[in-house]
Amino acid sequence: MPDRTPTSAAATAKYIFVTGGVTSSLGKGIISASLAKLLQARGFRVTIQKFDPYINIDPGTLNPYEHGECFVTDDGAETDLDLGHYERFLNTATSQANNVTTGRIYNHVIRKEREGAYLGKTVQVVPHITDEIKRRMLLLGQGGEFDVVITEIGGCIGDIESLPFVEAVRQLRWELPPNDSLVIHLTLLPYLAAAGELKTKPTQHSVRDLREAGLQPDILVCRSEHPIPMEMRKKIALFCNVKINSVIESLDADSIYSVPLLMLKEQLDDRVIKKLKLTGGSPSPDLEAWKDFLGRLKNPTEEVTIALVGKYVELPDAYKSINESFIHAGAQNECKVTVRSIQSEHINVDNVAQLLHGVDGVLVAPGFGERGFEGKVAAIKYVREKGIPFFGICLGMQCAVVEFARNVLKLEGASSTEMDAQTPHPVINMMEEQKAITQKGGTMRLGSYNCELRKGSKAAKAYGRNHVSERHRHRYELNNDYLGQFEEAGLIASGLNPDTGLVEVIELRDHPWFVAGQFHPELKSTVQNPHPLFVRFVRAAIQHHKNEI
Repeated sequence: MPDRTPTSAAATAKYIFVTGGVTSSLGKGIISASLAKLLQARGFRVTIQKFDPYINIDPGTLNPYEHGECFVTDDGAETDLDLGHYERFLNTATSQANNVTTGRIYNHVIRKEREGAYLGKTVQVVPHITDEIKRRMLLLGQGGEFDVVITEIGGCIGDIESLPFVEAVRQLRWELPPNDSLVIHLTLLPYLAAAGELKTKPTQHSVRDLREAGLQPDILVCRSEHPIPMEMRKKIALFCNVKINSVIESLDADSIYSVPLLMLKEQLDDRVIKKLKLTGGSPSPDLEAWKDFLGRLKNPTEEVTIALVGKYVELPDAYKSINESFIHAGAQNECKVTVRSIQSEHINVDNVAQLLHGVDGVLVAPGFGERGFEGKVAAIKYVREKGIPFFGICLGMQCAVVEFARNVLKLEGASSTEMDAQTPHPVINMMEEQKAITQKGGTMRLGSYNCELRKGSKAAKAYGRNHVSERHRHRYELNNDYLGQFEEAGLIASGLNPDTGLVEVIELRDHPWFVAGQFHPELKSTVQNPHPLFVRFVRAAIQHHKNEI
């Protein structure tokens, strides 16, 4: 047996690995983010990373129905939607280093092999793939920037795809100094109504599978619909080889933002701090601002209905950040925001009034391709003419430009070249630098870009400043050849990129709230800092609701 020696890359942080078993979608990301929030609230510097077992290099080319939304970071990485949870809970930006896939690992190792980096050795899963996984797992903890690095392992224990990641964690636990790492295993206690009791066997089997892979969990977080009796906790502790106070109950919550308080009650942070021998933090977490947010969220004084018009509405995770941004903005306005999802394919000029009846605002969502495009255009025409607050994001902005060109400027056949390459009026056109690109993955205009807002505009008033930076993910833009006509007719470019002159924000002069951005504001909305455009949009919807009463 080899000596247990520290890994060659000296660790400067403590490492927490979060695995899952029994079933997917148990909420590893929320548990990871909640634990990180509790540690951050004690004064520790925390970051979270997600290791995904799929072979795609990143989720950028995945259909949202496959994997939910693609979350874009400031540095232009297309990442897993769990990074959105991390940012919303911690109010700190993530980066490309926070999301790693099997595809990225293999791509890196194969390129090194082609370059001759392995000196003719046979390249294998162990040690070459696992070494690269370990290197990336330790990367964020080596710069002295963080006290704790939480690593969420995607998928379930027992999945073939996850095995290299689990093996890498096993090796790291052997190589890292004692008390520098721990494993949290999230599992399920199903409730059998016929028997009238919770069942522990799936959890026992999941832990058995984990131990067969060489990992012993330090803490078990058990998802359950019902409180876990003490006798059952003792049974789980006994058969899963963990301390009884390390069996953590995770009941279904009314909001994901309640989970940190539930984990605080279960003393998850205390268990972690003691096991890692973390020092220097405060005795208890400061969660006053978080509790204030929850108080406003759960005790609204207003209520509005917002229509979310998109082409992926059947899967809520496809617009996860948008839905969460409405929660943040609603709490800021002490308002309950009910989101009515409407499939844009189903909208036409004949039924648009019926489908949008009773809404206080309409958000037209981002997307790619022509499916549902005309429905979005029809919805925008209706809200523009009826004075209903409107907010467009990315393709939603482009649809607003097309609608205005067709129905106000009377440019017959106006469209985006994405939808109609032969349009006589390409008011939305592909960016010049995108025209020669043939590869799809990671080649769009991605990440943060600056925007200068026009003084006195609705957008500038919402932000409270004239210079902002927002995240992008697109290939097409407003064609500046038509900008003069738009401005003259009342659709102004209230935000421009200072370096390229590309239009970032448009708005209507004579409308209660008609604002659209080429960027994705939902990606920067957090509990601590709700996005100002969402806050003002909800406020406009509240005013519209009052006017309609």
